[in-house]
Amino acid sequence: MIAITNAKVVLETEILLHGVILIEGDTIVKVGSAGETDIPAGAQIVDAGDAYVGPGFVDIHVHGGGGNFFEDDPEKAAAHFLAHGETTVLATLYYNLSKEGYLAAIEKIRAAMERGNTPIKGLYMEGPYMNPKYGAMPEKNKWRGEITPDRYRQLVDAAGNLAKVWAVAPEREGIEDFVRYTKKVNPEAVIAVGHSEATPAQIRQLKKYGLTLQTHCMDATGQVTDWAGTRGAGPDEACLLDADMYAELICDSMGVHVNPDLINLILQVKGWDKVVLITDSFVSDAPGPEGLRHAADLIFDDNRNLCGSRLTMDAACRNLMTHTGCSLQQAFLLASRNPARAIGLDHEIGTIAEGKKADLVFVDHTFRVKKVMHNGRETTC
Repeated sequence: MIAITNAKVVLETEILLHGVILIEGDTIVKVGSAGETDIPAGAQIVDAGDAYVGPGFVDIHVHGGGGNFFEDDPEKAAAHFLAHGETTVLATLYYNLSKEGYLAAIEKIRAAMERGNTPIKGLYMEGPYMNPKYGAMPEKNKWRGEITPDRYRQLVDAAGNLAKVWAVAPEREGIEDFVRYTKKVNPEAVIAVGHSEATPAQIRQLKKYGLTLQTHCMDATGQVTDWAGTRGAGPDEACLLDADMYAELICDSMGVHVNPDLINLILQVKGWDKVVLITDSFVSDAPGPEGLRHAADLIFDDNRNLCGSRLTMDAACRNLMTHTGCSLQQAFLLASRNPARAIGLDHEIGTIAEGKKADLVFVDHTFRVKKVMHNGRETTC
């Protein structure tokens, strides 16, 4: 038995001052206030030092960090994010991979997961069938051609139940057959609209397959025009209008991915229940455009176009508080609870509650990480 004491416990609806969390094995067995919670004799005491103790961060869209892509060294990439409180990540694979590259990456990540004690809980397939007009490194997109079963079935079969999310462009010809097959192989997979210029009508056509997510809202999406240059409705507007859809949000320090006014607009329309913070962390040493080379948390491709970030979730939360004035407790909703809900893992992670995994992050009031617990064990930060 482990007893975390002297903690400000960040719950779903409040912050419990002078809180206590009891952990047995990898599971939370009791949450309460210090005056009302009995600590069993012989329990190992972990003094939180008056830090905020919140649910471990859940990063559902992350390609790599610390110099390592997940497809190259999944364990080193995962360790980089775990040190920043990310106790659950989805290893994200991009359309720059060939079919052979995808298959090799899937097996490498699967092997890392089977070795155990990793925050990797599955795959986010950012591709292969998105719109090649949008997103970083378009010249490296190997999936521009016709969507045919002989090309995608081996990939979908290999990903199997590991693929928690498939991001697609609904406007691509033949995409519905592809989505139908992904759901046949893994009925629990979430379908996302990503790198797309689809109309709301095209997006609604895929809702019956579980399309409930937009890949990085306001990023790599087309602005639809209707008549004589007037603004139409595209993926961003479709997401804002659809009460069932979660909007992914990249929140960098300068508000480059999403302008702070748009961040606040997204939150005003979607509310605090349907926005998911992501890092979209990538690996690249390519220089950025002259005016952004000082931005340490941005990544660029060889064309000097935006190509993800160097964010970790603790930094993303700090940026969110800066851009919106939200509370620390609200930031945890976007960084832990909402992403867990979006991929159907909220029964075991995402909030601090009895019976849930003891995945915890200890932070100060500015989200500086002090300690991380994963599966009930303290990790080295």
